[in-house]
Amino acid sequence: MNNRNSLTSELTSAQREELLGALKTRFEKNKNRHPGLAWADVQARLEANPEKLWSLSQMEITGGEPDVVGLDKKTGEYIFYDCAAESPKGRRSVCYDREGLESRKEHKPKNNAVDMAVAMGIELLTEGKYRELQQLGNFDAKTSSWLKTPAAIRELGGAIFADFRYGQVFVYHNGAQSYYAARAFRGALRV
Repeated sequence: MNNRNSLTSELTSAQREELLGALKTRFEKNKNRHPGLAWADVQARLEANPEKLWSLSQMEITGGEPDVVGLDKKTGEYIFYDCAAESPKGRRSVCYDREGLESRKEHKPKNNAVDMAVAMGIELLTEGKYRELQQLGNFDAKTSSWLKTPAAIRELGGAIFADFRYGQVFVYHNGAQSYYAARAFRGALRV
């Protein structure tokens, strides 16, 4: 699945209310991630952007536990990251991108991180955003997450991923065709 299907990108009223409830609960439980921001403002922005709410539902369904991590004061957009303690379960065992997937001769995974992110309407975290996320807590202590890979690395067949071990963020490389049961990807969404 490469692109979002417009027929499936709308939430029912019940789904919308359930998602908003989950997001509000997470927002209030983790105020350290967004000091000075008010849920009412976030909710108003979400309700004005239903396509973004659909993307957040995809993040939620796949185990990302999205939460607000900032506000872009220039654009007024709220920034959401996947804040699950470990890399999202519903996105694991994927290689980095389509080229990596197609290069595998056997034992191909079902999907790849880049195409999944596009289908969900989100972006993979960059190394910088991943490091920002780690300032809000300890994430990926047992798992790892694919990161948006710089073109120069990708052109050579590689892709980067990161995790948090020994009190440090570690960024590594792998072949883009690699996949592991404990590696998924984390996404970002601006609303």
